[in-house]
Amino acid sequence: MKRNIILLLILVLFGGSAWGYYTYKYDKYPQIIREFDRDIEVSDEKLISAQIIHQQLDLVAKLIERNLATSKNDSLAEDANLPFLGYITGIINDLDIKLIKLEPGKKSARLDYVRTPYTLTIRASYRKLGKFINRMEKSERLITVEQFEVDNAIRKSGAAMEKDADPAAHDLVLRISTLTLIKQR
Repeated sequence: MKRNIILLLILVLFGGSAWGYYTYKYDKYPQIIREFDRDIEVSDEKLISAQIIHQQLDLVAKLIERNLATSKNDSLAEDANLPFLGYITGIINDLDIKLIKLEPGKKSARLDYVRTPYTLTIRASYRKLGKFINRMEKSERLITVEQFEVDNAIRKSGAAMEKDADPAAHDLVLRISTLTLIKQR
């Protein structure tokens, strides 16, 4: 009997100490760990955001650097810039788009930038037009598509269409402009 009472006391003492440890000490550890995990997640999110911003700022700095001219008479800001025209015609040839007409417009100079307009008349499908605009968007130059007109050729009959012409192709007129930033003194 004495032995059972001693075992019961040991069991109660062990159970009470386990309950006390679990209630007063152990409950704090998971909460502290969860707080540390959340702090780590927040720090990781801030780090990733900072890396993205840094990368985008590098891209913006490169874009500005490639479109910055020293004056309004710089070769980058001239009418009918040959490297730009070569870039556009290269895209047109890569995408197998028919170029009907490409004419540069008269540049307009502001205090801090020069806008050089171009009018392109092409024959392409909507899919090729989308690819063309997407490729222009990836250019190192600042390019804006100001307007485009689509001649969907509904009035053309089957006999009036050209031989070997793509039925999905349409005549498109695009008015685009390049922007050249002028370095301020």
